[in-house]
Amino acid sequence: MDKIVNMEEAILDAIEDSQTVYLGGFTHLIPFAAGHEIIRQGYQNLTLARATPDLIYDQMIAAGCASKVVFSWAGNPGVGSLRAFRRAFEDNVPCRISIEEYSHFGLVSRLEAGARNLPFLPLRTFVGSDYPEYVDAIRTVDNPYGDEPDEIPVVPPLNPDVAIVRAQRADEKGSAQLWGIAGDMVEAAFAADIVVLSVEEIVDTEIIQSDPNRTLIPDTVVDYVVEEPYGSHPSYAQGYYDRDNQAYLDWNRQSETHESTLEWLDEWVNGVENRTEYLEKLDTKRFVELQPQSNYATPIDMGGY
Repeated sequence: MDKIVNMEEAILDAIEDSQTVYLGGFTHLIPFAAGHEIIRQGYQNLTLARATPDLIYDQMIAAGCASKVVFSWAGNPGVGSLRAFRRAFEDNVPCRISIEEYSHFGLVSRLEAGARNLPFLPLRTFVGSDYPEYVDAIRTVDNPYGDEPDEIPVVPPLNPDVAIVRAQRADEKGSAQLWGIAGDMVEAAFAADIVVLSVEEIVDTEIIQSDPNRTLIPDTVVDYVVEEPYGSHPSYAQGYYDRDNQAYLDWNRQSETHESTLEWLDEWVNGVENRTEYLEKLDTKRFVELQPQSNYATPIDMGGY
């Protein structure tokens, strides 16, 4: 199978209604383009899992894509609450959603258990917390070694039907290299049944092989490869473009009501055919302002063998 497809094809082939979908990315490399394509294709009743459901999940919830959110923190970073998220949970607008909340470590531990095909994974950080009181999935098991604590909290595996992860670059087979904050993307890729990999650029395999330690997601777990420049905007991609902070401030105002949120979706998601048209709508000055400062790593000699 040729793994290189466009985003429309990848989402159409990979996702079905009522599935559990994980959109990876922590601070940067957030798959906004993929989330917008999910909205355009009208998926419903999805369980949306993500460590930090920021703007992209607020938009998907407002569009009626979600019935449940599994997460470990939710908010508009540096600004405040996610308004659409709160309307759905508190007022059932546009539809009711249920939530399942963990700490960051708790959710990533679920992915790790899923990636390793383990029935559960223990973590001490829930000892003494009130998470177990509110999250049925967090259980305790006896400590088999007899030391303190007598019981240790455990979380079950999380195996998403589909994980959508981003990286700076990959070859056509899907060997992906990323730098900066890796976040939850490696665990999500190994835990999911189907993996859609979106990258800023597709490069020759020789480039990937020249720096193998940077390859964090191997082609063996990747099903679809999508080349999508600026696919994380308004988030950022380390070394490719900076975070569009103004967009996060604008969203706080735009999402004040459900009606104003839908107006934005009609213009910026449903009103464009793809990511290219979305980018064409942005002011050219915006791209200039988002160009990152260069900070090259020191070259090393990998040696030949």
